[in-house]
Amino acid sequence: MIAYVKGLLTYIQDDAVIVEVQGIGYEIICGNPFEFQSSLNKEIMIYTYQHVREDAQLLYGFKTEDEKYLFTKLISVSGIGPKGASGIIGSVDVSEFVAAVEQEDEKYLTGFPGVGKKTARQIILDLKGKLTAALSITTETDGSKVVGQKPLQGLQEAQEALKALGYTEREIKAIIPMLQTDEQTNTDEIIRKALALLMRN
Repeated sequence: MIAYVKGLLTYIQDDAVIVEVQGIGYEIICGNPFEFQSSLNKEIMIYTYQHVREDAQLLYGFKTEDEKYLFTKLISVSGIGPKGASGIIGSVDVSEFVAAVEQEDEKYLTGFPGVGKKTARQIILDLKGKLTAALSITTETDGSKVVGQKPLQGLQEAQEALKALGYTEREIKAIIPMLQTDEQTNTDEIIRKALALLMRN
């Protein structure tokens, strides 16, 4: 198995990055490749998971070991494949997701594409109590603080609004990391910030 790839980040695609190592370009599938935008044409290390199937050998990439670990746990859940797990990790902070699982927040989990109530319930049943010990994060689940309070729904609504305004999936994905670091929870405010970022680019 290929645990990580270290080399020159030469290209960013809509769903993958290309990292050149000693003249060989490795295509690494990422949930949000544009989070690596600042490292373009620089040396980078990406943690990887090698998924082998009959017709292909695919590399999935992650910024941190925590993301990779969560990915391996998600694909063990019935109803979630590598593509779906990668998409989840590309659009959420690991600590937010773990907190949602620990708090049995089905509404949060069903906010991800392809995750219905049945799958959300299965995620909780399979992963609750099994993530925090292995990950380098802390969560508070006693109700005093909800980690990742910003609704995923607000961010998704903002993305849909931007698409309606004519922005491409590529343009929107490029600014998602900056929107996720903001504390704003109101959809209109998220859209305003997104438009400012898009006009700057």
